[in-house]
Amino acid sequence: MIIVHHLNNSRSQRVLWLLEELEVPYEVRRYARDKVTMLAPPELRAVHPLGKSPIVTDGDATVAESGAIVEYLVEQVGNGRLRPPPGTPERLRYTYWLHYAEGSLMPPLLLGLIASRIAGPQVPWLVRPVARRIAAALRDGFIGPQTKLHLDFVERELAARPWFAGAEFSAADVQMSFPLEAAAARAGGDAARPAIADWLARIHARPAYARALEMGGPYELLR
Repeated sequence: MIIVHHLNNSRSQRVLWLLEELEVPYEVRRYARDKVTMLAPPELRAVHPLGKSPIVTDGDATVAESGAIVEYLVEQVGNGRLRPPPGTPERLRYTYWLHYAEGSLMPPLLLGLIASRIAGPQVPWLVRPVARRIAAALRDGFIGPQTKLHLDFVERELAARPWFAGAEFSAADVQMSFPLEAAAARAGGDAARPAIADWLARIHARPAYARALEMGGPYELLR
């Protein structure tokens, strides 16, 4: 039995979605973030030394990192589904987006979240003005331009084809869901970008996506 070690409001939501798309049985073990630090609880270190989610266990196999989990599940239980045939242009695009999601798109979005916390109310008031100037410089000089660069790139790609790999929905769309939902929630990622907004609407309308939300519980990235 596949077990998903699921952290609320995290990348593990898309693992549940992938399993629902593949229609294979699985079990969910839930973990809650620390309400102060928003970090994963130490119990996850008993599953994997880094103590982060998502983690999937399948018999003796323990698989971490979203991209590796997607590849493992598609290979082991996918039976050829949600992955274009090898040697095709669609397969090359599939592989690219599978790695682009975390390797290129997530870093500026994550830096944006960090910058917002640098300037947040939890910072001591004596250093708050300096912290806000640092955060503003990061946003204006790097985070904002990089986020725009990547979201404009994604917009052009989705304007050219309905799904990331091509004409058919694939696991690459599952992998891309978290950064684009994060962008829409935190960085105005769907504002003035109709192709991204349309893609988000279409993935949210998929029955398997709705079932995954029921399994995973509240998902605040959608707000």
